[in-house]
Amino acid sequence: MTSRTPRDSRLRLVRPRRQPLAPAAPRRVARPAPRPPEGTPPPAELARTAREGLAAAVRVARWADATLSPGNHTAAGDGKGTLSDATARRAADDLGLSVERVRADWDTARLAGLVEVHGDSARPGWRLRAWDRDDTAVLRGWVALFDAWSLVHPAPDALEPAAVAEVVEAVPQLLSFLQLMAGPVAAAQLLDLLDQRVTELRTERCEIPFGPQPEPTPPEDTPLRPLLDWSLHGLASVGALTYADGQATLTPLGSWAVWVKLEQICVAAQSPAGNIEVSAEDMLRGCARLRPNAARSEYRAWLAARDVGTAVIELIEAARGEDALLRGLAFEALRVVGGPAEPEVRRAADEPGLRPYALLWLAEAEGADPEDVHTVLTREEATWLWVDTAAAVADHGEAPLLVRHLESAVQPTVPALIAEVRAVGHPRTVQVLVALAAAHPDPALAKAVRRAAFQVHTGGA
Repeated sequence: MTSRTPRDSRLRLVRPRRQPLAPAAPRRVARPAPRPPEGTPPPAELARTAREGLAAAVRVARWADATLSPGNHTAAGDGKGTLSDATARRAADDLGLSVERVRADWDTARLAGLVEVHGDSARPGWRLRAWDRDDTAVLRGWVALFDAWSLVHPAPDALEPAAVAEVVEAVPQLLSFLQLMAGPVAAAQLLDLLDQRVTELRTERCEIPFGPQPEPTPPEDTPLRPLLDWSLHGLASVGALTYADGQATLTPLGSWAVWVKLEQICVAAQSPAGNIEVSAEDMLRGCARLRPNAARSEYRAWLAARDVGTAVIELIEAARGEDALLRGLAFEALRVVGGPAEPEVRRAADEPGLRPYALLWLAEAEGADPEDVHTVLTREEATWLWVDTAAAVADHGEAPLLVRHLESAVQPTVPALIAEVRAVGHPRTVQVLVALAAAHPDPALAKAVRRAAFQVHTGGA
């Protein structure tokens, strides 16, 4: 390596030739913000309706939160979140309800995410904490209950389990038809549609075995009318529709929920980069060179195609990897998830490598001013985050960007920054200092940074 000379400095002042731009990512045609069907009440009114429908479940959940200490044996230990006999009797006495009513309200609270069961104990869910102030949390809780309608209203034992499973799979088409009709629909019309859908499902699953087979016997045909009645009563029990006098009608809340489901299908189909079916890590890599708005659209499409809990765990697992860029992008995707990600993000705050990202995420979720959000970090955490971000820039960015990254450090001078960078013990410290020394135009500063990198590498003082 040769020393720097005035000639080198003068060469740096020459304006670089304009290089041909790399092929840009295909531009997405902006999709106008979807609007719910005409006549749908505003979100605040829908949330008020959902709060009324879940008031009993909230009451039991708040009783458990106020009465039972953390770690108390609330559940029966069967792995299903069933309320223990002693706790159910205590709640019934305190609330003036029957034990059966307490159990039903507890199950509703669990299905709506108002309480979270872990083994033989339970704790308040994030939705319960945000219930009075966050309409989005309320609506998501109700949609979770809506998705679980067949658990809220179990099928009678007399119904064939295989036929019950087919009807549960066919119900989304019935709901879409009800929303399309936007009014009362006769049960006889729904029965015809259900018969067609069940026949399609059976045809799709039909397999022709290999080799000679005995003459098939036609399966016993299960009457669908009792199954239709059960499904409509189940959907009515969660407030998705009304069913009386042989006619079913979606409620405003039910119509909105069906529209949300259809929109999720549309969003999931809008990933020009093909990120829907890939892992979280591959999706984040595919979004690395997209503009922020385009990346957020990809995050939404990827999230819409999977269960939110599984998606959050997969994103945090991707953040644990060695690529610092993916770590930052993973938490950007978690910002799109919003409140449902909070429990896992809080747990991630206990891991040193994820703690700065998690603390910033939690501060933003709690309404901190974006200008002051970094004040939640200690000086050591801020320095760790600076090194991690510098590692991402060194791996994926350009040298001038790394030099500009110096300005974001909390330390007032470069020597102070170097000293604290060495102290935090980030695993990428040496690579970051070497890259910074190679990129910085000041020979003296570059030499000091290079010396620091060598000392960290060799374990010197």
